[in-house]
Amino acid sequence: MRYRLLGRTGLYVSELCLGTMTYGGKGFWQQIGALGQGEVNEQVKLAYEAGVNFIDTANVYSLGESERLLGQALRDLALPRDQLVVATKATGIMSEQPNDRGQSRHHLFNEVDASLRRLQLEHIDLYQLHGFDPLTPLDEVLASLNDLVRSGKVRYVGLCNMSAWQVMKGLAISERRGWARFESVQAYYTIAGRDLERELVPLIEDQRLGLMVWSPLAGGLLTGKYRAAEKGPEGARRTGFDFPVVDKERAFRCVDAMRPIAERHQATIAQVALAWLLAKAFVSSVIIGAKTMAQLRDNLAATRLQLSAEDLDALDQVSQLPVEYPGWMLGMQGRYRATPPVKE
Repeated sequence: MRYRLLGRTGLYVSELCLGTMTYGGKGFWQQIGALGQGEVNEQVKLAYEAGVNFIDTANVYSLGESERLLGQALRDLALPRDQLVVATKATGIMSEQPNDRGQSRHHLFNEVDASLRRLQLEHIDLYQLHGFDPLTPLDEVLASLNDLVRSGKVRYVGLCNMSAWQVMKGLAISERRGWARFESVQAYYTIAGRDLERELVPLIEDQRLGLMVWSPLAGGLLTGKYRAAEKGPEGARRTGFDFPVVDKERAFRCVDAMRPIAERHQATIAQVALAWLLAKAFVSSVIIGAKTMAQLRDNLAATRLQLSAEDLDALDQVSQLPVEYPGWMLGMQGRYRATPPVKE
């Protein structure tokens, strides 16, 4: 296991982050996973022993049950708190009450306390907005996050699933007010879904933000279990919950390109998909979630797979984004400045 800086924080996190969406299985979340306490303890123990020091959860996962199970696992296993980076999130709907959602000061303050109780922790290392709230002014949201950092309940703040202009606006407000700023972006990114590279990756690199990748296997589509024009395996996640959105024709072209690479390295297709992400310098950590211990072991083993330059080039080509304005214009104009002038 290697460790990478989370943006500009100086905080090292493991290149693989343990995801907990499969914990609990309450209500809607049952179709993603329904692991109980014993299974959660097993996963957390295996991940920690493999060198994972980064764990990501959210208040909305099984309506708090994922946080509760994770907190109990940390207690049961007596893992050293100072060696762990625990991340959670708030924004989603926690009940039918009108203020149990969004990013108002009221909701964020209530949910931090609720998450701390469920996790049995005194502070949250990384507290993330779980999306964009169109009703709460960004100034109020950022002021609330800053106060949570100052209170000691939260150490760093991040965000998920926002557009580049929203992230940049938030950074500008925080800089102007001298507030704690976003230090990380959690976003969907896979070899079959590289949209992030258009606007957000340049922003992440320019502003030195950490990138946490969610659903690196596109909801299981990149495991090799699925084939074009065929129904997926019974009980597989994509069979019952077809998310995240992906161009499947494009995805299956990527899978076809990964098969011979996987065979050559005696690896699985899933490991190739994860290794491709880990080869990207702008990626801080890739979140892996699993229904079974076998899946978790397979994903953890991806850290040992080193793709060659030829492998990466082949995968980059088959997954290349189609050109889009203004990207092609910026690239064309940028070449004029990238070549130093020469006087004969």
